[in-house]
Amino acid sequence: MTAIDPTAHLTAAQIEELGRELDAIRDEVIASRGEKDAAYIRKVIKAQRTLELASRGVLLFSFFPPAWIVGTAGLSVAKIMDNMEIGHNVLHGQWDWMRDPKIHSTTWDWDHVSPADQWKHSHNELHHTYTNVLGKDNDLGYGIMRVDEDQPWHPVHLGQPLWNFVNACFFEYGIAAYDLELGKNLSKDRRKNPQFRARARAVGRKIRKQVLKDYVIHPLLSGPSFLSTLAATFTANVVRNIWSHSVIMCGHFPKGVKVFERQSIEGETRGQWYLRQMMGSANISGSKAMHFMTGNLSHQIEHHLFPDLPSNRYAEVAVKVRALFEKYELDYVTGPLPKQVLSAWGKVFRLSLPNKKTEVTTPEREPELLAA
Repeated sequence: MTAIDPTAHLTAAQIEELGRELDAIRDEVIASRGEKDAAYIRKVIKAQRTLELASRGVLLFSFFPPAWIVGTAGLSVAKIMDNMEIGHNVLHGQWDWMRDPKIHSTTWDWDHVSPADQWKHSHNELHHTYTNVLGKDNDLGYGIMRVDEDQPWHPVHLGQPLWNFVNACFFEYGIAAYDLELGKNLSKDRRKNPQFRARARAVGRKIRKQVLKDYVIHPLLSGPSFLSTLAATFTANVVRNIWSHSVIMCGHFPKGVKVFERQSIEGETRGQWYLRQMMGSANISGSKAMHFMTGNLSHQIEHHLFPDLPSNRYAEVAVKVRALFEKYELDYVTGPLPKQVLSAWGKVFRLSLPNKKTEVTTPEREPELLAA
């Protein structure tokens, strides 16, 4: 069946006016950043470090089951905070305006096996520029899954629910792999490329650093609790990985999120870029605590519109952005976390199977959505 273009009712002039209105929202936040915002991120960093230190202290006695449970839970939350609300957002440059060398995208290192500079290239430069564009956005299916009906089906895709689950459990390693663009660099000739080899060595050093910290130094400091602390740290890393994987899937995979062909972005204007971010992202509804634990990526639409705005401002921005969706009669895709997770996983399972013979495309695909 023919795909329905949810933006077909908009004229070129309306799209550019939408872009100007979104620019105005961004400019308003930029002009109002100040000490309250700076105090927020400093408070979050202090809280995260305090929680991690306290949790590791409890794990010194992790051979006692209650201490193992408390320490593992605390360490899991601390790792999620480090990756989501702190690391992801600092590396986006959201706090560079503070001119604090300790909280800056050029100096920050996070609790992750992917080197910061490689992640910034693949995520900030590629993913946020080419959001949901097939063949351009590696975050779309993480480079390992079939994500659109018009992509050729192969029997190997039957296994994508399994390897998506494995990817979720070890997500930080999956991120490091596609930051390296490992799939296209495994050939003998590409492996010899000096730039690839340098990047691979950097990933190797970062992995060794993380493994040494998590699985050697801290367990050894626990003395008789070595094995239980080792298990606790592994569990905390898996919890962090599954959580971050789930949040990211909810932002790009649920029903209603659009996928784009390469040719649809040729000659793309500022307004059209904004519109693609709006159509190619989805939010998660919930409490303030849930928003915080997602690194405010529960406001994925707002994040994709304004990736360099401080994350603590996305909630207020969301009210204005949603009003623009209503004004221009566009669908604001959002829902509770369980609903969005089930929707995203449903798509993974559905696209692991061949298309029904009657299908040519689906409403989730907009091949020429933003063509000029």
